[in-house]
Amino acid sequence: MFQPHILDQAFRRTFGSPPTSAFRGPGRVNLIGEHTDYNEGFVLPFAIDRWAVAGVRLRSDRTIRLGTDFADGIVEFHLDQVGRAPVSGWSAYPLGVVWALGEFGVDLTDVPGFDLALTSDVPVGAGLSSSAAIESAVGMALNDAWGLGLDRHALARVGQRAENVVVGAPTGIMDQSASLLGAPDCAVFLDCRTLDAEVVPLGLDAAGLEVVVVDTRVSHAHADGGYGSRRAACEAGARTLGVPSLRDVTVGDLAAARRVLDDVTFRRVRHVVTENQRVLDTVRVLRQAGPSAVGALLDASHASMRDDFEISTPELDLAVEVARAHGALGARMTGGGFGGCAIALVPVDAVGEVTGAVDDAFADAGFTSPKVFTVRPVAGAGRIEVTG
Repeated sequence: MFQPHILDQAFRRTFGSPPTSAFRGPGRVNLIGEHTDYNEGFVLPFAIDRWAVAGVRLRSDRTIRLGTDFADGIVEFHLDQVGRAPVSGWSAYPLGVVWALGEFGVDLTDVPGFDLALTSDVPVGAGLSSSAAIESAVGMALNDAWGLGLDRHALARVGQRAENVVVGAPTGIMDQSASLLGAPDCAVFLDCRTLDAEVVPLGLDAAGLEVVVVDTRVSHAHADGGYGSRRAACEAGARTLGVPSLRDVTVGDLAAARRVLDDVTFRRVRHVVTENQRVLDTVRVLRQAGPSAVGALLDASHASMRDDFEISTPELDLAVEVARAHGALGARMTGGGFGGCAIALVPVDAVGEVTGAVDDAFADAGFTSPKVFTVRPVAGAGRIEVTG
């Protein structure tokens, strides 16, 4: 659990004075709906109780100074350089948000500079969207400090634009939407074509269930080739099928699609099309029968990502198999794939058994010891009190 004094201390240590305001953006777990977002499909993520936190203090000049507790030194930039000078490393995320705000109509020639410090307890490279957590926290902080009046939906688009263009990761809008629109014990049912979002109660507390996360500690990066090649295959499939996106392909269309697509492209398409249907089915089952009834859908999602989309790893497969064998109602990898995390829906009284069994199985397989923990669905990004 993040403690506000940690940010206050970091800000004072970096800049010599306390921040005037601070905002936190949660990471997210995607309950179901993987690689559907950039195909204009459906997703069902929820915000989790791990946060990136941004403290900010406006300056009297147009200098931007950035500091963080996960890198040494201060990154200094000038507002007039935004969009003109290259950026890299962790500072690409906050500077990308500044640039994207300009793309969304903010006059960057008419705002002051700022000092901003970041801290985060969202695992990096684990598929829990540490990047969107940062973008949401920074977007909320600057929206407040500069008095911009943007709503959360607009800030989600700002974060996505920053990640796509400045960071160079071809992600959809799911992560930022979850981080900004989440609610306690609820998921965000997002239509990635219309951007319509609906909060769907999960009912985990009432059902006596926990979401167990297994961080395999196999790091991935969305800017690398694996993610991009999957997206390219989806776009190629849509072109061949003559549709704007795979959102327009139904399960009933798959037999005909098989006849015109090569095997690899067909399997990529089949994952997205069936995953969209699984999201819709999960929302329906949650409403009708509650979270205890969605396990088979989570299992089917993992099989599709493993076999059709081919983005799982031996570590993720092992985590899923062991969790199921020791009491999980369902389990799947979550996030972009090629590493990161698996999630399992587990009765409260079986959490200890699942955790121990996963630890033992990884040790027996010679894998790096995983980090296993539970997460809770929480409210989206918001202000936190500062002591300054």
